[in-house]
Amino acid sequence: MVGPASLLNLGFGSIPLVDGSETRSISAENPTGAVGGGAREVPTPEHWAANLGKGWKVRPCIDLAPGSTTTLAEIAGPGVIQHIWITVDPKAYRDCVLRMYWDGEATPSVETPLGDFFACGHALRTKVASLPIAVNPAGGFNSYWPLPFRQSARITVESQHREEIKQFFYQITYALRPVPDEAGYFHAQWRRSVTRREQPEHVLLDGVRGQGHYVGTYLAWTQLSNGWWGEGEMKFFIDDDQEFPTICGTGTEDYFGGAWGFRGLDLREEAYSTPFLGLPLVRHAPTEVPKYGLYRWHIMDPIRFQKALRVTIQALGWWPNGKFQALTDDIASTAYWYQREPHAAFPALPAASGRWPR
Repeated sequence: MVGPASLLNLGFGSIPLVDGSETRSISAENPTGAVGGGAREVPTPEHWAANLGKGWKVRPCIDLAPGSTTTLAEIAGPGVIQHIWITVDPKAYRDCVLRMYWDGEATPSVETPLGDFFACGHALRTKVASLPIAVNPAGGFNSYWPLPFRQSARITVESQHREEIKQFFYQITYALRPVPDEAGYFHAQWRRSVTRREQPEHVLLDGVRGQGHYVGTYLAWTQLSNGWWGEGEMKFFIDDDQEFPTICGTGTEDYFGGAWGFRGLDLREEAYSTPFLGLPLVRHAPTEVPKYGLYRWHIMDPIRFQKALRVTIQALGWWPNGKFQALTDDIASTAYWYQREPHAAFPALPAASGRWPR
C-alpha cells in the first residue's frame, strides 16, 4: 500500500520503504519516458557522436524556435513528478514561460517565467541552496517539489524570445503510482507590479478559491528608491478575512528569516541561502538599480486555508524624520501552493516586454 509519506518522499524515514512504484524519466534522449526508450537517436555523419554511433550522446538537448510552445512532458497517471532539471541560456529566463497542467485541465496550474520558478528572477543566474529548489553552477535549475497527478500531467515551455534559443536541456523524473485522496495539486503563479505611494502594496495572490495550503514565496525585488527598502509586512488573508489578515508579519527581512536589514559586517545586505529561506541575490552594480532575490518555503509551516486565500506584501522604507516612507519599487513574485481542483482563473500573464527586468 502506498501512503502519503511515501508519495511525497519527505523525510529520510521513507527512503527504506519498498513499494510497487515504477520510475520513469523524460529528456531529449527519451522524450516520452518509455521503457527502453532512451538513447535511440541515430547520429548523422556530421554529428559529434558520429564515430560512436547510436546509443551514445546524440540528442542531449533541443532548440526552441521563436513563438513556439514545446511539450516537455506528457504523462498518463496516476503518479508524481519528483525532480525537474533544466539548464539554458539566461536570455530564456524571462522570455520563456513554464506551464504545468494536471488531469487534462484547460488552464495551467503553473504559469511563470522559467527563471522565476527556480528562484532566478531579473533574468540573472543565482546560486540557490534550498530544499525544494537548487540552482547550481552554472545555471543548473533543480526542482524537488512533489507534483502529483491522477490522470495526466503535461509540462510545456513557450519561447517568446525574438531569436531561436539553442541548447535547452531538461530531465523530468517521475514515479507511476497511486495518489492518495489527501494529496492536493501543485500551483504556482507569477505577478509583477510597481508599487504606488498611495497604496504601496504588491499582491502575490488574490482570488484563490478552494481548500489547500500555501508552501512558498519567491520575490525578485528591484529597488527604485534610496535607503532601506524592507520595512513592509507580509500578510495572509485566510478564508473569510476582509480588511484585516489572520497572519501579519513584522517586516520583509523578518518574513524571509533575516533580521535588521540583512546587514553583514560591512553594514550592507548579506546574501544567504538555507534549506527553507534565503536572500541568494544581492546585486549592487555601478550602472544598475539594486536588485534582490528572496525566498521562503513553508514546508515545515504550511499556511492552510479552507475556502480562500489572498497574499500581499508592503513596500516601505524610512523618511529622514523617522516616519515610514511608501516606496515605488518593482516587485515580481512567484507564489507556490497546493490545493484541490478546480482552481480559479489566473490573471493574464504580461507579454515578454512586460516581464523584462529593469
